[in-house]
Amino acid sequence: MIEVVAADDVPPQPWRNGGGVTRALLTWPSAQAWGVRVSVADVDRDGPFSPFPGVERWFAVLEGDGVALAFEDNGERIDVRAGDAPIRFDGGRGVDCALIGGRTRDLNVMAALRRGRATCTPALPRTRRDRRVELRALFARDALRLVHGDETLSLPALSLAWTSDTAVAWELPDDARAFWIEYRATRR
Repeated sequence: MIEVVAADDVPPQPWRNGGGVTRALLTWPSAQAWGVRVSVADVDRDGPFSPFPGVERWFAVLEGDGVALAFEDNGERIDVRAGDAPIRFDGGRGVDCALIGGRTRDLNVMAALRRGRATCTPALPRTRRDRRVELRALFARDALRLVHGDETLSLPALSLAWTSDTAVAWELPDDARAFWIEYRATRR
């Protein structure tokens, strides 16, 4: 079964550091002990990212002119704009965020490294996903149709479709603007 949640249907929650709001679309397998977390943040002003030690993080700008990220440990600066591939970094790093031209809406994907590994990659034209993982998700930047076996699902813009039943292949149309998110638990 595929679950679908739209960002605008999720109530906003204050950021951990109090500097903005986020909408958690998925905390899997549970909110208390998540291995992967997917959220959409509304950023209205400059400020630091909340630190998440032990977490691998992906960040992408969905709407707005973009942000300039400054990493405190090495002085690296990365401009991230809507349409760019997600950037990946250690969630424990100190990161300051400056808006380039005003408000943005951003995608955040986090994986707790003690529990497993995740990926977050742009969906390419005619992308097909059919390998087995513990969790497969697709974040739709724009409205699109997702083919799942014999079913076709209509996803609204800024929504997440996900399942832990990954035996059936997923396919996207040529014009899909989306991100694949996959998660594998760490084997003990």
